[in-house]
Amino acid sequence: MFFVVPIAAYLVLRTGKNDYKQLEILGPKEPIKKTINGKEVIDTLYHTVGGFSFYDQDSVLVTEKVTEGSIYVVDFFFSTCKTICPKMSNQLMRVQHNFKTDADVKILSFTVDPLNDTPSQLKKYAAKHKAIPGKWYFLTGDKVKIYSIAKESYFLTAMEDSAMEEGFLHSEQMVLVDKEKRIRGFYDGTDIFEVKKLIEDIATLKVAYASEQKEEK
Repeated sequence: MFFVVPIAAYLVLRTGKNDYKQLEILGPKEPIKKTINGKEVIDTLYHTVGGFSFYDQDSVLVTEKVTEGSIYVVDFFFSTCKTICPKMSNQLMRVQHNFKTDADVKILSFTVDPLNDTPSQLKKYAAKHKAIPGKWYFLTGDKVKIYSIAKESYFLTAMEDSAMEEGFLHSEQMVLVDKEKRIRGFYDGTDIFEVKKLIEDIATLKVAYASEQKEEK
Protein backbone atom coordinates (compact mmCIF):
# COMPACT_ATOMS: atom_id res chain seq x y z
CA MET A 1 0.00 0.00 0.00
CA PHE A 2 1.36 3.40 -0.99
CA PHE A 3 1.65 6.28 1.44
CA VAL A 4 0.58 9.46 -0.30
CA VAL A 5 1.54 12.89 0.98
CA PRO A 6 -1.49 15.18 0.41
CA ILE A 7 -0.96 18.87 -0.19
CA ALA A 8 -2.34 19.50 3.29
CA ALA A 9 0.69 17.69 4.72
CA TYR A 10 2.90 20.47 3.38
CA LEU A 11 1.00 22.92 5.54
CA VAL A 12 1.43 20.77 8.64
CA LEU A 13 5.17 21.16 8.27
CA ARG A 14 4.88 24.92 8.49
CA THR A 15 4.89 26.67 11.86
CA GLY A 16 4.45 30.23 10.64
CA LYS A 17 4.42 32.47 7.61
CA ASN A 18 8.13 32.14 6.85
CA ASP A 19 9.06 29.36 9.25
CA TYR A 20 9.24 25.68 8.43
CA LYS A 21 10.83 22.51 9.64
CA GLN A 22 14.42 22.39 8.41
CA LEU A 23 16.47 19.29 7.66
CA GLU A 24 20.03 18.99 8.87
CA ILE A 25 22.83 19.06 6.28
CA LEU A 26 24.84 15.88 6.81
CA GLY A 27 28.42 14.86 6.11
CA PRO A 28 31.79 16.52 6.71
CA LYS A 29 31.87 20.29 6.90
CA GLU A 30 34.51 22.94 7.43
CA PRO A 31 34.52 26.65 8.23
CA ILE A 32 35.56 29.03 5.46
CA LYS A 33 36.14 32.78 5.42
CA LYS A 34 34.01 34.93 3.13
CA THR A 35 33.78 38.66 2.55
CA ILE A 36 30.23 40.03 2.57
CA ASN A 37 29.61 43.78 2.22
CA GLY A 38 33.26 44.41 2.93
CA LYS A 39 33.26 42.38 6.14
CA GLU A 40 34.97 39.05 6.66
CA VAL A 41 32.60 36.41 8.02
CA ILE A 42 32.87 32.70 8.78
CA ASP A 43 30.67 30.46 6.66
CA THR A 44 30.37 26.68 6.41
CA LEU A 45 31.46 24.56 3.46
CA TYR A 46 29.36 21.38 3.34
CA HIS A 47 30.10 18.06 1.68
CA THR A 48 28.55 17.72 -1.77
CA VAL A 49 28.18 14.53 -3.78
CA GLY A 50 30.44 14.05 -6.79
CA GLY A 51 29.69 13.65 -10.47
CA PHE A 52 29.18 10.36 -12.28
CA SER A 53 28.80 8.86 -15.74
CA PHE A 54 26.95 5.54 -16.10
CA TYR A 55 24.51 3.85 -18.47
CA ASP A 56 20.84 3.56 -17.57
CA GLN A 57 18.22 0.91 -18.33
CA ASP A 58 17.75 2.39 -21.81
CA SER A 59 21.49 2.19 -22.61
CA VAL A 60 21.71 5.98 -22.41
CA LEU A 61 24.80 7.56 -20.89
CA VAL A 62 23.61 9.43 -17.80
CA THR A 63 25.62 11.99 -15.82
CA GLU A 64 24.97 14.13 -12.77
CA LYS A 65 23.31 16.66 -15.09
CA VAL A 66 20.05 14.70 -14.81
CA THR A 67 19.88 15.78 -11.16
CA GLU A 68 20.46 19.49 -11.78
CA GLY A 69 17.76 21.46 -9.98
CA SER A 70 16.32 18.27 -8.50
CA ILE A 71 15.85 16.67 -5.12
CA TYR A 72 16.80 13.02 -5.45
CA VAL A 73 17.04 9.70 -3.65
CA VAL A 74 19.92 7.24 -4.06
CA ASP A 75 20.25 3.54 -3.27
CA PHE A 76 22.57 0.66 -4.18
CA PHE A 77 21.21 -2.74 -5.18
CA PHE A 78 21.54 -5.58 -7.69
CA SER A 79 18.79 -7.18 -9.72
CA THR A 80 19.35 -10.81 -8.67
CA CYS A 81 19.46 -10.00 -4.96
CA LYS A 82 16.86 -11.96 -3.00
CA THR A 83 17.35 -10.41 0.44
CA ILE A 84 17.09 -6.66 1.04
CA CYS A 85 16.96 -5.38 -2.56
CA PRO A 86 13.37 -6.43 -3.35
CA LYS A 87 12.22 -4.66 -0.19
CA MET A 88 14.18 -1.53 -1.04
CA SER A 89 12.95 -1.40 -4.63
CA ASN A 90 9.35 -1.89 -3.50
CA GLN A 91 9.75 0.98 -1.05
CA LEU A 92 11.19 3.18 -3.80
CA MET A 93 8.00 2.48 -5.74
CA ARG A 94 6.22 4.28 -2.88
CA VAL A 95 8.55 7.24 -3.21
CA GLN A 96 7.99 7.38 -6.96
CA HIS A 97 4.23 7.09 -6.54
CA ASN A 98 4.10 10.04 -4.15
CA PHE A 99 6.01 12.30 -6.53
CA LYS A 100 5.17 10.74 -9.90
CA THR A 101 4.08 14.05 -11.45
CA ASP A 102 6.78 16.12 -9.76
CA ALA A 103 9.68 16.73 -12.15
CA ASP A 104 11.79 18.07 -9.27
CA VAL A 105 12.08 14.65 -7.61
CA LYS A 106 14.17 11.81 -9.05
CA ILE A 107 15.53 8.41 -7.99
CA LEU A 108 18.95 6.91 -8.79
CA SER A 109 19.54 3.18 -8.20
CA PHE A 110 23.16 2.08 -8.73
CA THR A 111 23.83 -1.61 -9.27
CA VAL A 112 26.71 -3.19 -7.33
CA ASP A 113 26.82 -6.04 -9.88
CA PRO A 114 27.45 -4.29 -13.19
CA LEU A 115 28.87 -7.44 -14.80
CA ASN A 116 25.43 -9.06 -14.76
CA ASP A 117 23.26 -5.97 -14.51
CA THR A 118 23.54 -4.87 -18.12
CA PRO A 119 21.16 -2.19 -19.43
CA SER A 120 18.90 -4.91 -20.85
CA GLN A 121 18.75 -6.66 -17.47
CA LEU A 122 18.04 -3.37 -15.72
CA LYS A 123 15.34 -2.63 -18.29
CA LYS A 124 13.47 -5.75 -17.15
CA TYR A 125 13.99 -4.83 -13.50
CA ALA A 126 12.76 -1.28 -14.14
CA ALA A 127 9.65 -2.58 -15.88
CA LYS A 128 8.95 -4.94 -13.00
CA HIS A 129 8.98 -1.98 -10.61
CA LYS A 130 7.05 0.33 -12.95
CA ALA A 131 9.89 2.86 -13.10
CA ILE A 132 8.88 6.08 -14.84
CA PRO A 133 11.36 7.06 -17.59
CA GLY A 134 13.21 10.23 -16.72
CA LYS A 135 12.35 9.90 -13.04
CA TRP A 136 13.80 6.59 -11.83
CA TYR A 137 17.21 5.70 -13.26
CA PHE A 138 18.84 2.28 -12.86
CA LEU A 139 22.56 2.80 -13.44
CA THR A 140 25.39 0.46 -14.39
CA GLY A 141 29.02 0.84 -15.45
CA ASP A 142 32.54 0.45 -14.13
CA LYS A 143 32.30 -1.32 -10.77
CA VAL A 144 35.30 0.50 -9.28
CA LYS A 145 33.64 3.83 -10.01
CA ILE A 146 30.32 2.63 -8.61
CA TYR A 147 31.92 1.41 -5.39
CA SER A 148 33.89 4.64 -5.15
CA ILE A 149 30.87 6.92 -5.53
CA ALA A 150 29.05 4.88 -2.88
CA LYS A 151 31.87 5.42 -0.40
CA GLU A 152 33.13 8.89 -1.29
CA SER A 153 29.89 10.66 -2.22
CA TYR A 154 27.20 8.91 -0.19
CA PHE A 155 29.18 7.29 2.66
CA LEU A 156 27.63 3.89 1.94
CA THR A 157 29.06 0.39 1.65
CA ALA A 158 28.99 -1.18 -1.82
CA MET A 159 31.44 -3.95 -2.68
CA GLU A 160 32.03 -7.52 -3.72
CA ASP A 161 32.26 -9.86 -0.73
CA SER A 162 32.81 -13.59 -1.16
CA ALA A 163 31.77 -14.12 2.45
CA MET A 164 28.24 -13.03 1.58
CA GLU A 165 25.86 -15.65 0.23
CA GLU A 166 25.09 -13.64 -2.90
CA GLY A 167 28.63 -12.32 -3.36
CA PHE A 168 27.98 -8.65 -2.62
CA LEU A 169 27.75 -6.38 0.39
CA HIS A 170 25.82 -3.15 0.15
CA SER A 171 23.97 -0.83 2.47
CA GLU A 172 20.21 -0.89 2.97
CA GLN A 173 20.31 2.89 3.41
CA MET A 174 18.63 5.32 1.03
CA VAL A 175 20.13 8.80 0.77
CA LEU A 176 18.25 12.06 0.28
CA VAL A 177 20.15 14.72 -1.68
CA ASP A 178 19.02 18.31 -2.16
CA LYS A 179 19.29 20.60 -5.18
CA GLU A 180 22.72 21.80 -4.03
CA LYS A 181 23.91 18.16 -3.96
CA ARG A 182 24.12 18.11 -0.16
CA ILE A 183 23.05 15.05 1.85
CA ARG A 184 19.94 15.73 3.93
CA GLY A 185 19.07 12.29 5.28
CA PHE A 186 19.75 8.55 5.55
CA TYR A 187 16.88 6.05 5.77
CA ASP A 188 16.60 2.29 6.17
CA GLY A 189 15.13 1.31 2.82
CA THR A 190 13.68 -1.92 4.19
CA ASP A 191 11.63 -0.14 6.86
CA ILE A 192 8.24 1.26 5.81
CA PHE A 193 8.28 3.87 8.56
CA GLU A 194 11.76 5.07 7.64
CA VAL A 195 10.65 5.42 4.02
CA LYS A 196 7.54 7.27 5.19
CA LYS A 197 9.90 9.73 6.88
CA LEU A 198 11.92 9.97 3.65
CA ILE A 199 8.74 10.89 1.75
CA GLU A 200 7.88 13.48 4.39
CA ASP A 201 11.41 14.91 4.29
CA ILE A 202 11.21 15.32 0.51
CA ALA A 203 8.01 17.30 1.08
CA THR A 204 9.83 19.35 3.72
CA LEU A 205 12.57 20.27 1.25
CA LYS A 206 10.00 21.29 -1.31
CA VAL A 207 8.38 23.61 1.24
CA ALA A 208 11.77 25.12 2.04
CA TYR A 209 12.60 25.77 -1.61
CA ALA A 210 9.15 27.23 -2.27
CA SER A 211 9.54 29.55 0.72
CA GLU A 212 12.97 30.68 -0.46
CA GLN A 213 11.64 31.47 -3.93
CA LYS A 214 8.75 33.44 -2.43
CA GLU A 215 11.11 35.49 -0.28
CA GLU A 216 13.32 36.29 -3.27
CA LYS A 217 10.40 37.85 -5.16
